[in-house]
Amino acid sequence: MSVDASPSATRVVNPYEWSFERRFMRRVKVTSRGCWRWTGALMRNGYGQLKVAGVAWAAHRYSYTMLTGPIPDGLDLDHLCRHRWCVNPDHLEPVTRSENLRRGNVGTYWSTKTHCPHGHAYDEANTAHRNGRRHCRACDRQRAARRRNGTH
Repeated sequence: MSVDASPSATRVVNPYEWSFERRFMRRVKVTSRGCWRWTGALMRNGYGQLKVAGVAWAAHRYSYTMLTGPIPDGLDLDHLCRHRWCVNPDHLEPVTRSENLRRGNVGTYWSTKTHCPHGHAYDEANTAHRNGRRHCRACDRQRAARRRNGTH
């Protein structure tokens, strides 16, 4: 910590707060809906990223930690606004991983697929359901034939 030697008063200045104000908040743009859009570096998955004292942080996790407090062990931060680039701690809620995935509708992407990666239709006759997932029966038959013939 350093001391601010201004003539009006002597006060202790926390270098982490100064760094937060200077380095973090200048990379935030407040949107009309109250999101804090991270304008700094983004990771491939859409989350903001920054380095503090040589340590890489996800921007939303850093914001929450600095402004709200530590993230409880074993919990993820859920973006209530559904925007990965949002770093507003009021839009972040610590939840379990399963709750975060449930809220995010992770399976929606896969459930909209009409064909398997090999082009077979996901229709009533060609779709098997195992362990909560869809499987292409045509691909299953081809895979089984390759195993029988030793050409896997």
